[in-house]
Amino acid sequence: MQPAPGTSVKVDSAVLKYGSPGPVSDVLVRRAYVAGYDRRLRHPAWTAEHLTLASLGKSALEPPNPDGAGDRSNSQFREDASIPAMFRAKLQDYFRSGYDRGHMVPAADAKISQAAMDETFLLTNIAPQVGAGFNRHYWAYLEDWCRRLTGSFADVYVFTIPLYLPKLDGDGKWRTHEVIGSPPSISVPTHFAKVVLTSKPSSPSTPDIPEISTGAFVLPNAMIPDEAKLESFIVPIDAVERAAGLTLFSDAVKAQSKHICKTTKCEVIVRRFDDAVKGSSRKAIAGPK
Repeated sequence: MQPAPGTSVKVDSAVLKYGSPGPVSDVLVRRAYVAGYDRRLRHPAWTAEHLTLASLGKSALEPPNPDGAGDRSNSQFREDASIPAMFRAKLQDYFRSGYDRGHMVPAADAKISQAAMDETFLLTNIAPQVGAGFNRHYWAYLEDWCRRLTGSFADVYVFTIPLYLPKLDGDGKWRTHEVIGSPPSISVPTHFAKVVLTSKPSSPSTPDIPEISTGAFVLPNAMIPDEAKLESFIVPIDAVERAAGLTLFSDAVKAQSKHICKTTKCEVIVRRFDDAVKGSSRKAIAGPK
């Protein structure tokens, strides 16, 4: 008789006498986020953040950090020594790859301190992203939209998830993704998902009863025109969970929540972030040493 799905099964320890192959789940707890690192793909399987006005340094009720806010010009991309070397993403893997080192948790979400911002530059928070038209543009607009949600909601939870969605090639076969690195080891996601959950008091008379809103957006890892509507990227949360093999929220939360685009405006603001930092804080990728 087969056990029910999800049931814990006792394994004869003799089978694993000389070691358990895993998979090992590297859950990395940082100052501004939590990430689940995928040793096979060499990038995060997911990242999670809790954004508030205070966490972004914008609360009038919270005193500023006495040590000062984070400045991305003082941060550098670094390999993560907490990951075994054989499973670690390396700086040289991105050299001349044609892809940006794309933050899953953006540096701008971690301005609370320099230490918090520095942690967003660890390669365990990075995945290969198309630069012009995506990482430096539309993806940055979406990150900015997530931060702006803190102006309307007390708590904003953001999950960022690299995805691998198959594409039908000319020979009639379905394929997924490219790999970069030397030797090739870092997988290049075909898409990225942003899943948000927001909370605010349902009414002044019931401040302890939260009104929950949720929404999921899936964007291709490709150039996206500035005029593209954010609502055109809406997908069901279930679709993201199925594609990623993750459970983000309980069925009860998904059933009882309102869609985020029903409770706030789902519209990005086009800002050419790269033009603002051109020639200053944006660093070229150095060659391997």
